[in-house]
Amino acid sequence: MVDMTAHEITARVPVPGPVPAVWAVLTDWPHQGEWMLGTKVRVVSGDGHSVGSRLIGFTGVLDVGFLDELEIVEWTPPRMCRARHLGRLLRGTASFAVDPRDNGSVITWTERLDPPFGPLGALGLRVLAPLLSWGMARSLRRLAARPW
Repeated sequence: MVDMTAHEITARVPVPGPVPAVWAVLTDWPHQGEWMLGTKVRVVSGDGHSVGSRLIGFTGVLDVGFLDELEIVEWTPPRMCRARHLGRLLRGTASFAVDPRDNGSVITWTERLDPPFGPLGALGLRVLAPLLSWGMARSLRRLAARPW
């Protein structure tokens, strides 16, 4: 059976840095807010670099936003990290993939989200998807603009 409410959003951005360096910056959770729009992340369980580690992210402006609890379910450095969203509001998976490219790397960030509130949540996610996609791509472009 296909879940018609799940929605996948993907952003892919080239980065001039080599795969190991890009991976290190991408998975430096406490510093993710330096390039990821409106987000602060911290490790709350485990080392943050292995399956089973848990992270808490706050996404928002000032004190208005939401918490996102994540558990790392796949860790294949320096190429793939997949996490499961565990919150009541945000469910699904998030992944970062880093692949070599001619003069650097390319990052693919994918969110597969299962919205809350049934059909109403699915409609809301479809409406918000272009904004989420823009924010993901903008964040990755900020990361790509760092000095490598």
